[in-house]
Amino acid sequence: MATIAEERRTSALSVVLPVMLLAGLIGGLALTTGLIDTGGIGGALPGPPTVTVPPRTFTYRSDGDFVRAGIPVDAPLETVAVASPLHVMKFQVTVADYALCVADRACAAAESRPASIQTVPVTGVSYDDARAYADWLSTRTRQVWRLPSDAEWAFAAGTRFADDALGIALNNKNPAIRWIANYERESARKAGSLQAAQPQGNFGENEYGIADIGGNVWEWTGTCHRRVVMDGDGRIISQAPACGVYVLEGKHRAPMSFFIRDAKGGGCSVGTPPDNLGFRLVRDSRWYAPLIRAFETSRLRPA
Repeated sequence: MATIAEERRTSALSVVLPVMLLAGLIGGLALTTGLIDTGGIGGALPGPPTVTVPPRTFTYRSDGDFVRAGIPVDAPLETVAVASPLHVMKFQVTVADYALCVADRACAAAESRPASIQTVPVTGVSYDDARAYADWLSTRTRQVWRLPSDAEWAFAAGTRFADDALGIALNNKNPAIRWIANYERESARKAGSLQAAQPQGNFGENEYGIADIGGNVWEWTGTCHRRVVMDGDGRIISQAPACGVYVLEGKHRAPMSFFIRDAKGGGCSVGTPPDNLGFRLVRDSRWYAPLIRAFETSRLRPA
């Protein structure tokens, strides 16, 4: 018969061993993905200025193209209860920020013209460029940085989030009404276009202190564009995400192929193309964020 001491040792081992294995796994993944500095390129960088958006319940219009009973309609409003704060960059990633990643050979040079003012947001960058920068910044700061989801971007934008609804009644089945409303909206967007990216802070701050939300640099998100089909009662029948086309946020939403760097050169699936393509990141403070990053990094690494 086992003694009480032996039973306690066995019980302790049953707890300690899984913890040690998990710690070893996390440590190994952190080393693999660069979250632990091993004397590679450069030293650790301080993280960029961030703003913490406090938890709240908010309502925003969902992303995607929605069809109800065969007729295109505005996306429905969604109410989301956010339980945790969101840590988001105060400013968009600038020319100077991005140049450090290029110098470390972790990012491809942007296609935009070199800016004499280093605090101008970097533009001429694709979704893949933004992901590469997030990976590099995570390694250099020993934190986890990533693109926000569309919902997180809307949460951080607050009152500056643009509602793309045309406001046409659901029972209006005349396609000409929606076509005219959409034409008028696109004409207004083209008239308000401002070509050159402006220095950070030029478009002011929202109520949380985040700068340049809804300026003339659209921001990549990590959300795939989708097409949603609903029945006559508004119930979702099917939805088809198109991962390869991602949602950009700015003065309005814009779906864009992952490799596009200049929206004016093509690639915008619908509507007026964004003036400039840039990005800002969120810092993922969840305890398991390094594991998610490690998994994604290993999945994308060539065999």
